[in-house]
Amino acid sequence: MQSFDVLIVGAGIVGCACALECAQEGLRVGLIEGNVPGGGATAAGMGHVVVMDDSRAQLDLTRYSRSLWQQLISKLPDEVEYETRGTLWIAADEEEMAEVHAKQLVYAAAGVRSDVLNEDDVAAEEPRLRRGLAGGLLVPDDGVIYPPAATDWLLQRALELRATIFQGSAAVSARKGELRLADGTTLQSDRIVLATGTDCSLLPALPIKKRKGHLLITDRYPGFLHHQLVELGYLKSAHRLETDSVAFNIQPRRTGQLLIGSSRQYYNEDSKSEAGILSQMLERAQSYMPELAQISGLRVWTGFRAATPDKLPLIGPAEGLSDDRTLWLAAGFEGLGITNAPGAARLLTDQILGRTSEIDTTPYLPQRMTARAAVHV
Repeated sequence: MQSFDVLIVGAGIVGCACALECAQEGLRVGLIEGNVPGGGATAAGMGHVVVMDDSRAQLDLTRYSRSLWQQLISKLPDEVEYETRGTLWIAADEEEMAEVHAKQLVYAAAGVRSDVLNEDDVAAEEPRLRRGLAGGLLVPDDGVIYPPAATDWLLQRALELRATIFQGSAAVSARKGELRLADGTTLQSDRIVLATGTDCSLLPALPIKKRKGHLLITDRYPGFLHHQLVELGYLKSAHRLETDSVAFNIQPRRTGQLLIGSSRQYYNEDSKSEAGILSQMLERAQSYMPELAQISGLRVWTGFRAATPDKLPLIGPAEGLSDDRTLWLAAGFEGLGITNAPGAARLLTDQILGRTSEIDTTPYLPQRMTARAAVHV
């Protein structure tokens, strides 16, 4: 039986970031992946590195994580395709412009650069948007990244620091410091971290639901788009917990391609793309950027976001969700796993080593779910 300081189940971008962070601190790391590293939610994601302000805790973690990504820029190889494109939040009317000004105040108080744009400013930044939009908010330091390549880079750095990967055989049980794989391998650690996305099989008490999303990638159109664009209505869409919803979200890729989203669906675990929801998504995009109707799409795919009830991830010991003190969590990132991977890895490692983090870890501790359940009894 091989023994490790920490075992991490799941080699998506969060799991690989955790493996690298722990390995950098000299911990003996075992990483378990039943399929392809970065092949699940990581491969299905858009790859934005953004500061989001849905709550103070979300703002703190995304701001912190974005700063950690920025520290890595000079080290990342070209294939990771990190570009500081900025996010332009689009306000369709005066009601949404009020949200722009409120958002700008929140960002300013947190030390996040942003600029309020009027109708003419928005047209100058993105000429292909329809005219008549009220304005927007530009967050210039947000980035775009290619998640599979970023995940592979994190993994290779961890392996260089003598982390060990067990690939091709899924973990089937994790209990009292023993992790058993489907091929019969048994591994041992006092800390078993579940970074398993929407897969709750090792801990069924995980308060995670699948939230399905569609994305479309186009042919190459260099110069068509300059920033990641998101409608302010995206926030309203993201808050709908029960009904299907779509919102305008488009991202330029270094290849000249455009990545178009987005949709959200609960209670739908069929991975097939759906013509109806895809049609709604594209109609929404074309309503903001009419020239998209003339563009050729190459591929459509779906993925599943791992959503928690309060829209915050679970980072730390699985206290309250399990009586097993060896189980830890790095899960439940919904659509922000790419952004939050380095921040989550740092917070998790801080807790393992018993050191104080740069931001408050309390909002992300899994034990909050026990208190939340008690309130709703």
